[in-house]
Amino acid sequence: MVQDALATLLDMEEDMEVVARLSSGERVAQAATALHPDVALLDIEMPGLDGLSAAAELHRAEPDCKILILTTFDRPGYLKRAIRAGASGFMVKDGPVETLTTAIRHILEGKQVIDSALAAAALGAESDPLSPREHDVLAAAANGSSVVEIAARLFLSEGTVRNYLSSAIQKVGAQNRLEAIRIAEQRGWL
Repeated sequence: MVQDALATLLDMEEDMEVVARLSSGERVAQAATALHPDVALLDIEMPGLDGLSAAAELHRAEPDCKILILTTFDRPGYLKRAIRAGASGFMVKDGPVETLTTAIRHILEGKQVIDSALAAAALGAESDPLSPREHDVLAAAANGSSVVEIAARLFLSEGTVRNYLSSAIQKVGAQNRLEAIRIAEQRGWL
């Protein structure tokens, strides 16, 4: 319903046309490759592939397409991950549609658009202490997978998985892997 309403509002702008509305993050890169949109508007939470992963795939597949993340998650960690994934903008869903249309126009002009309150929070936020491999292992553990399952999925030994989990737990100041996952997700690192 929100997606339909947003598409309708954007289509009402004389200089904008919505060319696709997707039900899954997994379809973003493929649709962009077929349609060549100027801007892709993504959310962090999308069915299938999350918006940050979809943004990274889209940026690799269609580098000329600008990416704007529009989300309810005002976490500095998500902002940093979105920029690393190739996003040109990151906005929180609490403003009027005019703010969104202005942001889209600025992005098309080559400017970067970031929610000002979130940008200020990101400057003071602690940085992500996890290595890329610790991210992979902790993310794999987030769905309840066992060490054996994580090792098989990531092509690592069980001992290596335990070492990465232990390191991640220590780095985020947690007591166990569930707490480490919770902390990393709250800070936008996962």
